[in-house]
Amino acid sequence: MTRSAKIILFITLLLLVSIHPGAQENNVVIADKLVPSNVRITNNTPGVQDYPDAEKVINSFMHKWSIAGASVAVSRNGRLIFARGFGYADTIARTPTQPYNQFRVASISKLITAIAVMKLQEEGKLSLEAKVFGQDGILNDPYFSGPKDSRVNDITVAQLLSHEAGWTQRYGDQMFMPIVVAEAMKVKPPVDTKTIVRFALDKRLHYTPGMGRAYSNLGYSVLGLVIEKVSGMSYEKYCKHSVLEPLGIYDMTIAGNLPTEKAPFEVTYYEPSDVVLKPSIYGTGEMVTPRYGGNDIRALGGAGAWIATAPDLMRLLLAVDGFQTRPDILGNQSIQFMTDLSNGFAPVGWKGTVMDGNWWRTGSFPGSAGMLKRQPDGTAWVVLLNSSAWNGPEIYSYISNMMNKVVARIDPLPEYDLFNNSIPLPLNSALTEYTTR
Repeated sequence: MTRSAKIILFITLLLLVSIHPGAQENNVVIADKLVPSNVRITNNTPGVQDYPDAEKVINSFMHKWSIAGASVAVSRNGRLIFARGFGYADTIARTPTQPYNQFRVASISKLITAIAVMKLQEEGKLSLEAKVFGQDGILNDPYFSGPKDSRVNDITVAQLLSHEAGWTQRYGDQMFMPIVVAEAMKVKPPVDTKTIVRFALDKRLHYTPGMGRAYSNLGYSVLGLVIEKVSGMSYEKYCKHSVLEPLGIYDMTIAGNLPTEKAPFEVTYYEPSDVVLKPSIYGTGEMVTPRYGGNDIRALGGAGAWIATAPDLMRLLLAVDGFQTRPDILGNQSIQFMTDLSNGFAPVGWKGTVMDGNWWRTGSFPGSAGMLKRQPDGTAWVVLLNSSAWNGPEIYSYISNMMNKVVARIDPLPEYDLFNNSIPLPLNSALTEYTTR
C-alpha cells in the first residue's frame, strides 16, 4: 500500500469514528487498521528488497557479542533504504525485534538536546553566550543561587554544549550517584535533576569554565533545564513540539526506570549474568540490576533520557546532516557551529566530527547501546542494541566495522524510500483511542 493510500485510509477511519456512531460498534475492526504493520515500517513491509549478505553480518555480530536484539537503519542520499529488526525485543516472550521497537538511546539524547538549544537560538529566544547561573543568568531561580564556587556564574550555554563548563567526573559522575546525592541533600530518593544540579553547585568546579574540556552528563542535564526555562515548556514537550514532530517523529519519548514503565513497543534490556547489583534509586535498600532501578535514566533528562526507534533517529540525523537531499531543521550556521572543530566549541551534540565529513554519536546505558553516523558520501546509519557487551566503550569500534561491511553488502542500492511506508501519527495514542472504547 502506498503512503498516500495509507494516509487516505487513516483519515477515512477518523471520519467514520467521528461522524458515524455505528462505527464505534466495530472498534475491533478499526483497531486492526491501526496496528503498527499498517502505519510503520516492519520486517515484512511489502516490496522491500532482501540483502541476506548484509543480514548475515549483523547476525554474526550479535552472536559474537551475545546481543539479544538489534535495530538497524541505513540511508543513502536522504532515502531510507534499509530498516530491519534482528533477534528478540523480549527473549522470554520470543518477540521478534521490529523497526518500530523503541530502545533507550542514552547519550544520543545529547544530540537532541543540542538541536533543541540551537533551535531556540534561531528562534531568538536565547544566546549561546548567555550566562546560565547567577542573578542575570537563565536559571536565576533562588534554588540555584549562591554556588560554592563563584566561577559557576560565568558558565555560558555554549560552554555547556561543548563540555567546557568546569565539571569533570574526577570524583564520579554526579548523575549516577543518586543515593549519595539524596543523603547529602537530605531528601527522600529518588532525586530529580534539579536536586542533582544543586548538589553539584555545592561543590567547587574542577577548572575555570572555558579553560578546559571534560565530558559532562551534568552539563547536558543543565541544558535540559535551560530549555524548560526559555521555552516555558517541559524539556520533553519542547523537543517534541519544535524538533521531533516537525520531522514526522512521533515514537520518541522520555524513558522509564522500571519494567512497569516501559512504552508499549519498547524492548526489554539485558546485561551480562555476572553484572554487579546496585542499591535501588528509590531508597528501599534493595539490590537491583543497573538496567532496572539501579540507575535513574529519567533524571538524566537532556543528557540521556530518550527512547527512540532506529528509523526515527535516522530522520533526526538527516535533518542536521548539512546535505541538500532532505531539508535540515537547522540553518547552515547552526550546523557548522555544532560540527566545525575550528570554532573552538565543536563537536556539539555529536560525539565526534572530523574534517573528512564523518560525524557520529554514541550512547550507552546498562542493558543498551546505540550509535549513529553520517558519512561524507551521503550514507548514514543507525544501530540500536538492547544488550550490554562486556567490552564497554570498545563496542562502538566493532559496531562501526560491522556497518562498513553491511553498507558494502547493500548492493545494488534500491530505488525506494522506506520513509514513505510510515504514516506520521502518534501511534500509541491512536491505538489507545480506538481500543479502549
